[in-house]
Amino acid sequence: MNDIIPIGPRFPRRPNAFLKGCARFAFWISGWKVTGELPDEPKLVIIGAPHTSNWDFVVGLLATFILELRVHWIGKHSIFIGLFGVILRRIGGIPVRRDRPGTLIQDVLQGFREHDQFVLGLSPEGTRSWVEHWKRGFHLIARKANVSVLPASIDFGRREVHMGPVFKPSADAQADIDHLLVHFSAFEPKLPEKFRSVPIKTTEPPNSRPTT
Repeated sequence: MNDIIPIGPRFPRRPNAFLKGCARFAFWISGWKVTGELPDEPKLVIIGAPHTSNWDFVVGLLATFILELRVHWIGKHSIFIGLFGVILRRIGGIPVRRDRPGTLIQDVLQGFREHDQFVLGLSPEGTRSWVEHWKRGFHLIARKANVSVLPASIDFGRREVHMGPVFKPSADAQADIDHLLVHFSAFEPKLPEKFRSVPIKTTEPPNSRPTT
C-alpha cells in the first residue's frame, strides 16, 4: 500500500507507531489508500467531503493516523464523557455545545491565535443528510485566521482519501464554495443520494481555488 505522500515539514505531526500500524493494517485489508499532498503550512483548515455516512469520519481519522497528523476536530459535547472523552481529546477532539453556536467560531479562532501550529478539520456540509447549501463557518474561520483551506476528499469508489489541492479563500465565499462543489463532485460518496453533486466543469477555475 502506498500511503506515503509529500508532507511539508511545518505541518503539525503526532507520531504514534501503534495507531499508525493499526490504521495501515485497516487500510491494507480493506484496499484503501491515501493520495495527494500536504502543504508546508503550520496552520490550516481541512474540509472533508463528501460527507454522507458515519464511515466518512472513520476513514478520515484512519488517514490522519497513517500520516501521523495532528488535526483538531469538533464533536458534540455529549460524547466526551469519562474515559472515552479523554481518548477523544487525545486524538484531537474539541467538545462543543450545539445550543451555544455563537461561541464555537470564537473558541476555534482562539486556538489559531494561541498555538504556533493548529489544524482544524471539519465537514462543510455540517450533516450526513442532503443539503441545498453548505455552511460557511469553515470559510469564515479560514478568513479570520488568515489560513489556507485544504480539501480532503473521500472516494468510496476508488477507496481513496485524496488530500489537496490547498487554496487561499477569497472574499467571495459563495464562489469558493461553488468551486469546491465541483472539486468534490469528482469523488464518489458512500451514499451518493445524500450529496449535492454538480456537473464537472470543463473550464479551469482560477489558480487560487481548487481544481479536480
